[in-house]
Amino acid sequence: MPKPSHMLAPHAVVIGAGIAGLATALRLRAQGLDVTVVERHSWVGGKMRTVASDAGPIDAGPTVLTMRHVFDDLFQSAGTRLEDHVTLIAQTTLARHFWPDGSTLDLHSDPDKSSAAVHAFAGTEAAQQFEAFCAKAKRLYAAFDAPMMRSPKPTLANLTKHVLKHPSLIRDMAPLSSLAKSLARDFDDPRLAQLFARYATYVGGLPQMSPAILSLIWQAEAAGVWVVQGGMHKLAEAISACFTSMGGTLRINCHTHSIETDNGSVTGIKLQSGERLSCDCAVFAGDPRALATGQLGPDVAHIAPQTKQLKRSLSARVHSFAATPRGPDLAHHNVFFDGDPKAEFQSLAQGRIPERRTLYLCAMDRGKGAAPPPLERFEIISNAPATHADTDPQELETWHQSTLQTMAGFGLTFSPTPHTNSITTPQMFDAMFPASLGALYGQTPHGMLAAFQRPTTQTPVNGLYLAGGGTHPGAGVPMATLSAQHAAEAIWNDLTSTSTSARTATPGGMSTA
Repeated sequence: MPKPSHMLAPHAVVIGAGIAGLATALRLRAQGLDVTVVERHSWVGGKMRTVASDAGPIDAGPTVLTMRHVFDDLFQSAGTRLEDHVTLIAQTTLARHFWPDGSTLDLHSDPDKSSAAVHAFAGTEAAQQFEAFCAKAKRLYAAFDAPMMRSPKPTLANLTKHVLKHPSLIRDMAPLSSLAKSLARDFDDPRLAQLFARYATYVGGLPQMSPAILSLIWQAEAAGVWVVQGGMHKLAEAISACFTSMGGTLRINCHTHSIETDNGSVTGIKLQSGERLSCDCAVFAGDPRALATGQLGPDVAHIAPQTKQLKRSLSARVHSFAATPRGPDLAHHNVFFDGDPKAEFQSLAQGRIPERRTLYLCAMDRGKGAAPPPLERFEIISNAPATHADTDPQELETWHQSTLQTMAGFGLTFSPTPHTNSITTPQMFDAMFPASLGALYGQTPHGMLAAFQRPTTQTPVNGLYLAGGGTHPGAGVPMATLSAQHAAEAIWNDLTSTSTSARTATPGGMSTA
């Protein structure tokens, strides 16, 4: 590992202290670069944010930690261990699912227990179909991990070559089917098809419009789900603390005005205060649509032009509140399904808030091996279209009451009753994350070519790189963290190749790191 040297090390500026920005900064600092992170908000973690309550900080963003190996690798790259910075609690119950007819289903970290649960829930044939689905998801995940998720710039040509070498994948991929159609063939019981169709929403898509290959998301969850002690934001804080302990610079409440270039290369970052930070390279770790729409200045407005035309992913309305619950026993992760999923997804496809909806509930203080406190912390997530249009307060109040009534229909009530001031709306997300239109996952994952339409880490501007959920390999905490690895590796490769060229061209040339 190169030893940091402030005299010789290139200076990198990372714009945005979300999970991707922090992970990129940590990797670059570990490689010996002088790194400054600038963040417009007062917190680190981006969408991995919290709201205050009488029971302590409540997650108001991601709740699920999967693909732990991605984070083990991140901390290992900095010469330390993930478990030295956060406490992770493995969940034996991956999620608890409820239906209006009174049926419930737990899925477990132990695949045999999950099969037994499905057998008890829907019978022998359903259990066999579930096992076949799990095997398919595992094959797809293994097949596309390297050529897609871990490739910094996947191409359709390379993917086609990979599939042709393994033709059995074509059946698993079901390239002419949507996820919804594929699941209808996989399961006779519509409740099981409904359950796994929800995985499209985990990356901001609709099951009737997303490719069948998204069934591989189940494998990421089946491989393990962890609760971060204290909440998911503790992971972002741990990465930040590790970065600054290594000599990295973090500046919060620091709003970037523009990215400046000269002759097609990055030269610096101008802040809203008027201050200018010179740099050898820069990483934009926000929604790349902000670049394309000119919000970071005219020098970089030609970056990621597709983000202006392609449809945005789903957003959400998110309740974050503290209360004492009464009703069914809850796991850490819970899903309350509506009886008519097609109606919900049709409304979302038309850009409307669904009148009826499936609700995800995270009981933050459950699943930790101890009884929860009297006042618990909850996050309820309901899918919503991305928009920047104003919210009608009366409509929001009506929707809020409907959500509480839906929960009450499952026998679940809260005291005190949460208020509308506990809700984060798509419009609020749009204000927090410029040019996102409130979309939580960048572009939609709709269509077989969606994965190839995302911006990749390298841009036409020398020294400017992208990272984040709006960049390949896509949405979600693990994917954004992988994008950080792509960015850091691209920067290091470019710097070392430049350094090698300089030493070759100039006798006694100085190394850049």
